[in-house]
Amino acid sequence: MNASPPTVRPPAAPQRPRRDTRLAEDWERRLGAVAPVRGLLEEIRADGLAVLADHFYGDMLDDPRAARYLSPEQVRERLKPSLQRWLRDLLAAGIGDLDTLYAQQQHVGHVHARIGVPVDLVYRGGRMLKDGLRAAIRARADGEAAALEAIEAVDSLLDIAFETMTRAYARSREDAGAVDGSFRLFSLIQNIGTERERQRALLLAWENAVLYALTAEQPGPTQALLISRSEFGLWFLHKGLASFGDTAETREVAAISGRIDQALHERLPGADAAARRALLEDLRAWAEEIRSLVGMLFEGIGDLESGRDALTRLLNRRFLPTILRREISLHANTGRQFAVLMLDLDHFKAINDTHGHETGDRALQHVAALLVDNTRGSDYLFRYGGEEFVVVLGSVGETEALGIAEGLRRAIAESPLTLADGGRLDLTASIGVALQDGHPDYERVLARADAAMYQAKRGGRDRVVLAVKGMPEPPGARALRY
Repeated sequence: MNASPPTVRPPAAPQRPRRDTRLAEDWERRLGAVAPVRGLLEEIRADGLAVLADHFYGDMLDDPRAARYLSPEQVRERLKPSLQRWLRDLLAAGIGDLDTLYAQQQHVGHVHARIGVPVDLVYRGGRMLKDGLRAAIRARADGEAAALEAIEAVDSLLDIAFETMTRAYARSREDAGAVDGSFRLFSLIQNIGTERERQRALLLAWENAVLYALTAEQPGPTQALLISRSEFGLWFLHKGLASFGDTAETREVAAISGRIDQALHERLPGADAAARRALLEDLRAWAEEIRSLVGMLFEGIGDLESGRDALTRLLNRRFLPTILRREISLHANTGRQFAVLMLDLDHFKAINDTHGHETGDRALQHVAALLVDNTRGSDYLFRYGGEEFVVVLGSVGETEALGIAEGLRRAIAESPLTLADGGRLDLTASIGVALQDGHPDYERVLARADAAMYQAKRGGRDRVVLAVKGMPEPPGARALRY
């Protein structure tokens, strides 16, 4: 059997054009201007960077908008050390370091774009760094002329570093916008007519549950009746809004859903029979409005096959960043946590080697069908590549996410593939689970799920492992330092 560790495939980076020749020449000129003041900058690098990082992030954390991207723990443990490394590399670089330096600024720009950091915050940070470096230079320079020469060189170097970052930032945002726009047109469902009827049925199921509860002697807890917690409500929040986009119809569905939940919270507790009947009439009228609006939305949805894996008919990884960015935004705005499952079929190479690639393909299709059957309508299923799958679970906590993952593991283990000769091929999967921890970069939650999946492989396979702090990265994984 194949006992080698799983191959780790990091998320595809945005397509990057070749380095701009004019910009590279500008870099060389500015790096050359730093050479005469290298000794002074070495002094600052030796003992002044921690103070700059403290000042930089102290001001940043005072900005209310930054709270979405930063937490005191992240600043202390990762961002301050990262900023000091960045400054140290920048101030020490010579012309021979241009390729590395250029790539580093592009990487920072791409990370800022993934997270969605406002450009003005980045530029304000640059201005603050300039102010701090100027003060540090004046405190150490041997005279005003030497200080001015060093300040001019450092200002120039920071300017071109931020220009390179901004170019990468703009390209990434443009690429992401194009993919997000395509996703608006992409049908997340195999059959529009079938899915439309399914959502109508789920909405009707919610109505019936409310009807039974409000006509019973004891209606039970209000929380169980909220439309936002129903199968339909979860589908609309995590898939409907993402698929249909921000339209007048989706905004109206969201508004009516909010009125329904508010009415249940305010009017159901302590209501007598007459008040319950009045509430039920209002709820059914609102549900009919939602039914009509959702029907209109389905009429306009399209189907772009470029976003679906040809073999398994699951989503391919093209739209995974779009989904994760949206789930991160939902978490920031609503507090609803999400989870990512990274699932890898065990000993898949041995299946191909022993039974042939056709059987391997059938095994992938078999597992894909099991994923569809054992997840919720609001969840997203991706074939990540090879024998790896990704599941994005919206509105879950740790217990529920682990329960779903364990259910998937058990379903695969208990559902062998029937071979052409009538034999049975047992299948198992190793699953890593990562809960969104508040970090705005979607690659981090993917990396954590990947690390947990690798630990499941190392622990004996056919198991579920939860990502925890300090878990070692899989071989070949990129360290996400920013």
